[in-house]
Amino acid sequence: MAEATRRAGPAIRYEAPTRSRTAKYGSKITAAAAPAAGSLASVTQALLRAGAGVLFLQHGLQKVFGLLGGFMGTPGATAPLMSQIGLAGVLEVVGGTLLILGLFTRPVAVVLLLEMISAYFIAHLPQGGWPIQNGGEPALLFALIFAFFAANGAGRFSLDGAIRWPWRDSSA
Repeated sequence: MAEATRRAGPAIRYEAPTRSRTAKYGSKITAAAAPAAGSLASVTQALLRAGAGVLFLQHGLQKVFGLLGGFMGTPGATAPLMSQIGLAGVLEVVGGTLLILGLFTRPVAVVLLLEMISAYFIAHLPQGGWPIQNGGEPALLFALIFAFFAANGAGRFSLDGAIRWPWRDSSA
């Protein structure tokens, strides 16, 4: 009886899925275009990492060395090194440099993410209002960028991508 039912039903064929995905407006990205899309993603990830590192480094250079206008707008002034702002400056110089190089990106991004969340809650939130009103939007934007790098790493175009770390999976 089961055989008769199986024969009576329509034949179902399994087709392996093709390596294409539908992009915006219904156009298809085929497997041939995928490497180009992957390269663009790698390049933009490297640009984001290096750009965020340079911008973050500038904040540290102001606090620690008094460069780029100095600390608190006073040319040549620096933050006391053994203060919260001095510690933030050191993290910004070291972390920004490591981000530019793409070295130890994930752990550095976690530390910098925590720094930016702390900076928002300590320095900006007490001023009240929304981030746009209390000047906290740069800290939150940096926090989001660092969360991205903590989750995704430095990408292909980085020292992390070039160095074969002993703890890293060789297939990655």
